[in-house]
Amino acid sequence: MTAYIVRRLLLAIPVMLLVATATFLLLHMTPGDPVAVLLGPDATTEQIAELRRELGLNDPIYIQYGRWLAGALRGDLGQSIFLNKPVTIAIFERLAPTAQLSILASLVAIVIGLSLGILSAVRHGTALDLGAMLIAMIGISMPTFWLGLNLIFIFAVSFRLLPPQGYQPLHEGLWDNLSRMILPAITLGAGQGAFLARITRSVVLETLREDYVRTARAKGLSERRVLLGHVLRNGLIPITTVIGLTFAILMGGAVVTEQVFNIPGIGRLLIQAVLRRDFPLIQGIVLFIAFVYVLINLLIDILYAFLDPRIRYAE
Repeated sequence: MTAYIVRRLLLAIPVMLLVATATFLLLHMTPGDPVAVLLGPDATTEQIAELRRELGLNDPIYIQYGRWLAGALRGDLGQSIFLNKPVTIAIFERLAPTAQLSILASLVAIVIGLSLGILSAVRHGTALDLGAMLIAMIGISMPTFWLGLNLIFIFAVSFRLLPPQGYQPLHEGLWDNLSRMILPAITLGAGQGAFLARITRSVVLETLREDYVRTARAKGLSERRVLLGHVLRNGLIPITTVIGLTFAILMGGAVVTEQVFNIPGIGRLLIQAVLRRDFPLIQGIVLFIAFVYVLINLLIDILYAFLDPRIRYAE
């Protein structure tokens, strides 16, 4: 088991290196000068040149990359040009809203996905199945910003049941916090829930056709025991994969939702960094999101070994 985990950790190293390199090169190939944006339109050529020299932006690209990568390996992602603070501090200051939003949206996605998927598979071929899959298709096709704006109009503007925008820290009041996170969580989790529903339906339908399921039914087991004890238990691997990746996807995909609902999270910080050409901050956020992806993939791989003993024995 230890060797299995070590191998997965070693495989994560080249992935992170590739992401860091691609992010750095792509950012420095895009048009726009962060110094010109920082100093404003009234800055002289001499002022721009002086600040570029101080920030090290005049150095060859390979020297800038080597300096940034060496710092990243030490946990130093550089200094934000506009915020004038370390990138790591800027990210962790915005981490709580994004993490909470991603967790709540993941719960929404799991409830929607598992409920619709199992219901559709058990009632395969009926109007209930078609209706559930129609809802899932609409959820996958619906733009996030469109759903968010409509939820604001219905629940915040028309019926005044929930606040339209903003974020309240959890320690300042549970209901004040949750009331502002319900609509963003539904907005962000609906699409992934619809995708999870389709995956769950396929897995459950495939498992229901297995011989051991027919044997369990022949023994007189109730449909509930067959579904929970045999079907879902043996279909956990693909479902677990989608659920695990859902959190990573939502963590990185919260950009639009945070902008619509005015949530001061990492996604909104990324938009501000892009508009300001704050290269160190953009690189740090992208690298952090990539790290979340890799970490969750690693946890899923480890979880496989517990869910399916065949994987553990094969290793």
